[in-house]
Amino acid sequence: MTSKVGDVCAAAPDGPIIDVLIPVFNGSETIRSSVESILGQTEARIQVVIVNDGSTDSTANILSAMSAEDHRITVVDIPNGGIVEALNTGLQHCSAPFVARHDADDIAFPERLAEQLEFLLENPAYIAVGANAWHIDAAGNRLGSRTFFIGEPAPDPCASPSVEPYLMHPFLMVRREYLEKAGGYRHVVHSEDTDLYWRLLEHGQLFNLSDILGEFRIHAQSVSSISIVSGRIAAVHSQLAALSHRRRIRSAPDIIFERDGRTAGEKASSLQNIIDIFAGQLDAEELAYLQLSSAVKLLSLSCFRPYRLEDADLAYARDALTRHDALLSPADRAGSENYAARLGLKLLMRREWRQLGILRPGIVRMGAMAAQQGRRSLYLARNRLKFAGKRPIPACDSNA
Repeated sequence: MTSKVGDVCAAAPDGPIIDVLIPVFNGSETIRSSVESILGQTEARIQVVIVNDGSTDSTANILSAMSAEDHRITVVDIPNGGIVEALNTGLQHCSAPFVARHDADDIAFPERLAEQLEFLLENPAYIAVGANAWHIDAAGNRLGSRTFFIGEPAPDPCASPSVEPYLMHPFLMVRREYLEKAGGYRHVVHSEDTDLYWRLLEHGQLFNLSDILGEFRIHAQSVSSISIVSGRIAAVHSQLAALSHRRRIRSAPDIIFERDGRTAGEKASSLQNIIDIFAGQLDAEELAYLQLSSAVKLLSLSCFRPYRLEDADLAYARDALTRHDALLSPADRAGSENYAARLGLKLLMRREWRQLGILRPGIVRMGAMAAQQGRRSLYLARNRLKFAGKRPIPACDSNA
């Protein structure tokens, strides 16, 4: 360990070992505590690059004051251009051997950077490492749940939907040389992180530490959490990232993601219209995959986020699953049926009969799965009542 640290220090004798990249837009309520959690790291040989993405609140004033207090802070002010522009701008100010990501509303525990650095120094085959975090609410209170990303991701770019090589983006540390080789961030909207991980995988291995090294803030009313428009964009772009990876590994021309992708996606009125933006770049097989996997991805997102799918979304998912059923592996078919069942249960509980009827071609299998889900929920409820007052009930764990 000591010799490896010495090698890193020799490579950057007059600068930091780690650059911590933090983009922020209107983060006045949390930016100070977030940055302070980085400044208080046990590994102090750092530069903190904060990109103020055109904030209109008091963020700029807070950052100005903090940078005057600690020389390790570098503030870069840019017009509002979104997360990808902010990250790529920040990378231009990074020169350390390692780059760590951090969000303007999350908290890093003091040992976070040291533990991730130690892992990368001891394991040269790995080029990026993630970690886990407790979930906290907007006020900073722990919600009782945590993330569970452990070991090497097991991605599958051919599954429907694709199984992504996931590391928690706000808790990422990566070797800068490979971040540059991968080309930085692209305009893969709401999936710029997993798109990066697919490209990093082409250069080396990824790993998730089992350690909980911070707190990840959940904003229940954030646009990405509640907006069906954002859900559609994420569903399509996440699957395009997998298709893009499949092209690169066979040395085919890559998919082009335009800078105005988010605006174009927001103007599109349906999942099909978003897919149509890229249809001209895809062959028939890729287009069929994108139609199917985007539909299943949107169903899966609707299970975990408070999206209310519109009639057109439900009809599209139904038709895509029917038309491309032969493309589903047995495992993918079981997964899609499970997502449809969970969504059907939500519609049933909300008495949204018309929407439920749109999924009617698959109602038999969906009904069976919904019944199974109902039995499981009843079992858990009875268990809670049985043990209430006898012992603390563990909080349900959930993924990020």
